[in-house]
Amino acid sequence: MNVRFSERELKDLLIAWLALGLAFAIFINYDMVQGMLAGRPPNPAAVVGALAVSLFTAGIGFLLHELAHKVVAVRFGQIAEFRADYNMLFLAVVSALAGFLFAAPGAVHHRGRISERENGLIALAGPVTNVALALVFVVPLVVAWFGLFGGLLFELAALGVSINLLLAGFNMIPFGPLDGKKVLAWSKPVYAVVAAPMLLLGVFVLLAGVPGL
Repeated sequence: MNVRFSERELKDLLIAWLALGLAFAIFINYDMVQGMLAGRPPNPAAVVGALAVSLFTAGIGFLLHELAHKVVAVRFGQIAEFRADYNMLFLAVVSALAGFLFAAPGAVHHRGRISERENGLIALAGPVTNVALALVFVVPLVVAWFGLFGGLLFELAALGVSINLLLAGFNMIPFGPLDGKKVLAWSKPVYAVVAAPMLLLGVFVLLAGVPGL
């Protein structure tokens, strides 16, 4: 398997990562934005820290989600490339400034002969990657929870868990261009076993107020 990236694809991935990181940083730290609008400039270090945390949680979660789609598509003999949606990236930043967040930064487009099962597995790869990332972030979260570390590490780990579970759950909704619709079209039993827990975990993050959001 030979996974290659065109110059345009790398540019799209970079811009989408930065824009999504900025949108999530604004949304998560909206009190900072309100302070700026009220004439209270924030500490520059706090701004940099907020953006860094967002880039390494929401940003990395998005990047690896899309790369998982691409890798599996290539594994099945597809020609696959990520394309950013610049209008939606702009909307993500503007919506965050308005106090809510709507993010659809782009997608991996693939073409070639493919079965329904392969198409379902390509779709499933992204959300499964987000769940795996959430599990990775659980380790430093537990360490920080017991007081061995704190501050930025705790915030980074909590957001990493929360955002990746949200990304997995949201993408498993069986609607429109979301991954869940393709998985459900391939196999209802697989959707029930894999997607239902992801949806429940995503709802849990929203309702239970997992630290970081």
